[in-house]
Amino acid sequence: MPFPGFHKKKKTDPSVGKEPEEPKLEDILKKINGVNDAGKEENKEPADLPDKPNIEDIIKNIKRADDAGKEEGSEPAGTPEPDSLSSSIAEEAPVPASEEPRESVEVTAHEEPEERVISAEDSVEPVGSVEGTAPEIPGVSVVLIEDSTDPELIQEHPEEPEKDEITEKEEIGNIEEPSDQPVREPVKEREEEWPESVEKAETTGKDEGGGEDLSYIKKKKKTTKARIQDEKKGLLLKKKIEKIRLYDFGTDGPLVDPILPEGYVLRDEYWIHEGRSKVLIAKSPENHLEEYLLYEPKLSSFERELAERLYEDMRDVLILTDEEILEDRESVLMDKMNYLLHEYKVKIEDDALFKLQYYLLRNFLGWSKLDSLMFDPNIEDISCDGSDIPLFLYHRKFRNIKTNISFDEDTLYSLAILLAQRSGKHISVSQPMLDATLPDGSRLQLTLGKVVTSRGTSFTIRKFREEPFTPIELIDYGTFNVDQLVYFWLAIENNKSLLFVGGTASGKTTSLNAVSLFIPPLSKVVSIEDTREITLFHDNWLATVTREAVVETSGAKVDMFDLLKAAMRQRPEYILVGEVRGVEAQTLFQAMNTGHTTFSTLHANSVDAAIHRLENPPLNVPRNMVQALDIVSIQALVYRGQDRVRRAMEIVEIAGIDPGTGNLRVNTVFEYDPVKDIHTYSGRSQVYSKILEMRGWSREEMNEEIEKRRRIIQAMHDQGIIDYINVTKIFQAYFINSSNVLENIGDLKKAFL
Repeated sequence: MPFPGFHKKKKTDPSVGKEPEEPKLEDILKKINGVNDAGKEENKEPADLPDKPNIEDIIKNIKRADDAGKEEGSEPAGTPEPDSLSSSIAEEAPVPASEEPRESVEVTAHEEPEERVISAEDSVEPVGSVEGTAPEIPGVSVVLIEDSTDPELIQEHPEEPEKDEITEKEEIGNIEEPSDQPVREPVKEREEEWPESVEKAETTGKDEGGGEDLSYIKKKKKTTKARIQDEKKGLLLKKKIEKIRLYDFGTDGPLVDPILPEGYVLRDEYWIHEGRSKVLIAKSPENHLEEYLLYEPKLSSFERELAERLYEDMRDVLILTDEEILEDRESVLMDKMNYLLHEYKVKIEDDALFKLQYYLLRNFLGWSKLDSLMFDPNIEDISCDGSDIPLFLYHRKFRNIKTNISFDEDTLYSLAILLAQRSGKHISVSQPMLDATLPDGSRLQLTLGKVVTSRGTSFTIRKFREEPFTPIELIDYGTFNVDQLVYFWLAIENNKSLLFVGGTASGKTTSLNAVSLFIPPLSKVVSIEDTREITLFHDNWLATVTREAVVETSGAKVDMFDLLKAAMRQRPEYILVGEVRGVEAQTLFQAMNTGHTTFSTLHANSVDAAIHRLENPPLNVPRNMVQALDIVSIQALVYRGQDRVRRAMEIVEIAGIDPGTGNLRVNTVFEYDPVKDIHTYSGRSQVYSKILEMRGWSREEMNEEIEKRRRIIQAMHDQGIIDYINVTKIFQAYFINSSNVLENIGDLKKAFL
């Protein structure tokens, strides 16, 4: 392959076979003048001309390249091949060199070689994959000059760098880049003064006319390998690009302006992503039922096509490791988007830019079309029953409600795969059902295709509430009253075991988590769940979760029974089990009988039904072990007018086994009155009696303690202290110093929060 940057001039070389002679400066100058004449005749400039190369460095590179070519016997890949040069040199047969070239020698061919003269118009670049190597040049006589320091032996033909190109300084051989000399504009060509300027350059190193420094190294495009690496990171900017402007609701205004459909009556409205996604809840004129209407920014056909192209081109950002993008994933994506828009040479209005930002962030970092629903704090459950069927939600205010959101079959299938991947699980036609936990703690039940569900892919998401309901909030919802919470407070502090019983969505786990805030601050607590739902503010709390085996034969499965056995070895004071439904129930009641305080939930509609489930398969808990349970709270989801509300139907104590009949005796402490929507106290409590006896209190002291705690809970309710952290702080403060809390009961926020 020819070496770029030379023009040919045919003549006979009489020095063939003779010993090399020392070159003279006059000969060099004549050759350079010949270069000038040749350049005028050809009247063209070569491509990729270097700015200001140094002749000494170029010649040394050629020498090293010649040596490397002889040793390797092959040409390095990637050598550029200008058309004007390759066609002429290709006609000649290569003549291998017979000896190693030395400094200050002239290497010639044996049969009518062509003398190759270094031209100022030639572009010389290092080639090949090995630094300082170049291919052998057939039929060429090259003069190597020792200790030449003249930087002006090459005429300058500066090229205008292409716009939007990244450039970096190129090393030629082992030349070190000078750092103390400024880079200036190159001087213009002066043909008549060239010989004189060469002579002066030998001593001054500068051009006489402009005083121009000719020692700097040219810049070139970034290597392909480096560009690919930058492309993979999504951070390549060909030039300094102005930072992308992010959407600001206060400055830019809303991107969504929803219009209520004709005939609908608005019941409620609120933003989810401020300015970008809004919810209208309105009553339909057809069936007079509320509907959940979600509105997101509308895209034009051009914006939609651009968004799809950006989405495809930005997929490579996903190959970044978590460590690289964990700090600010949004910033990385926005920089990549900015770069791609610059590459497309597309100028769009701010509104269109903000829409693209919203959809790209939603799809890459959010939950795709479910994103707004997942971020709506008022939604508890999301239910999809099949393709082309509207999604249904369980709204905290409007209960079950239909939406204006549906998915076609392909979109729903892709969404199901996404949800499974996000939960770290696998789903397929051979394994079409999946129970999993999403990264935010939400519970997922998923079926794929029509293998199990005839209407197509379906899923149900029970959203995880990061901040659990507190006892004070349950007063607002009417689930419990103040007296019931005081009862739970005293019972839990005195190590009584609880079981919350009820149907689906009756609030069992919510109540369990709420009353667990009454646990004393330093007690050792272990929670056991198959899906993480319990959240406590206690430092000495160990939260454990079951794990399904990835492969059935892997032996890596960890179920609730395994966790419960492990918890027994951890010396817990309180054991919280999310739900008992299998053999773990026996271990749970064994823990109760050995003195561990346990809280759990069970699906049943009454005390009798709960006991029947406990005593029969698959739970199989013996009756004499069931009597270790102290309190059962029966909960239900009931109607109040058109609204469905959660209520504690009754709170029952297990009073032991009747010796005559062998049946369990129970004592109802609190009962719900559906007519008045209130809870009434029966006046009899075996738990209170046991606490009184165990603490050594009189009846008056017991009543006084109940009244103190009642005042604390009522004050928190009246002062609006409902955050679970603040509520827990006050409960713990009372446990440490009750008199201090009572002294500051008028303003608990100021005293403790």
